[in-house]
Amino acid sequence: MQRVLVRSLIASGTLITLLASGAAAREFREPNENTLDRHGRYINRDGRSVHQPAHTRDGSKPEGATAHCRDGTWSFSRHRAGTCSGHHGVASWE
Repeated sequence: MQRVLVRSLIASGTLITLLASGAAAREFREPNENTLDRHGRYINRDGRSVHQPAHTRDGSKPEGATAHCRDGTWSFSRHRAGTCSGHHGVASWE
């Protein structure tokens, strides 16, 4: 059954479109520092500087947030592994 579906998707060009759109890197935006209570950064496993998890001043989801941590902070992590560590884990992925 799966082979038939894959063949059908390949024939229609849908699989190529799905793979192309999924392969594109997710766009990461920096949060607006004025909306956050913390301003520290850390270096992730790719060697990139990432904003540390922080609360927003008004409680809303900040631009660039990738996860909401169980302690109420918002994470800007670029990888799932280790996201919200030290913040009681991930409550939800954004």
